[in-house]
Amino acid sequence: MNRFRIRFDPALIPELAKRYTYPDEDKMLSLIGPSAMARVYFTKDEFQDLCRWKSQRTRSRVDSNRAEFIKEATKIALATPIEEIRIGVLNLLHGVSWPTASTVLHFSHRDPYPIIDFRALWSLGIEKRPQFYTFEYWWDYTRFCRDLARKQGVSMRDLDRALWQYSKENQPTEQA
Repeated sequence: MNRFRIRFDPALIPELAKRYTYPDEDKMLSLIGPSAMARVYFTKDEFQDLCRWKSQRTRSRVDSNRAEFIKEATKIALATPIEEIRIGVLNLLHGVSWPTASTVLHFSHRDPYPIIDFRALWSLGIEKRPQFYTFEYWWDYTRFCRDLARKQGVSMRDLDRALWQYSKENQPTEQA
């Protein structure tokens, strides 16, 4: 049984994606993600920028990572064919949990990865995000989103934008 179900007509994905706005997204799409993908690792500055884009709350912990640790962890994540290692090694970095690790993969990996967060999960029928993520949960979510994007003929970025935007417009504030 699939635990995810989209709360809106998937045909609305392009329209919802167009309404999405978030500061500095262009920097992630045109500069940071492509640079890290081409180099197959993140510099400390790039990594800090991407983590701040996802969440300001973890800034001091993210900043405490050594440049060499960031380089090696992201190099492994972007090069290995093993999914558990891809996401797992990113979670070893200070200030990084599943949502931020999925953001790293979303913007810098050649394979399509969704960003897992409370807004996207709510748009996929999850009333309350899990207290702890597991690889199995994240992988089910990733496969569900890949399949949905493929069936709808949209990019993973547009699907992510649409899920976030739908939640922003419809999720009751006490659940956010």
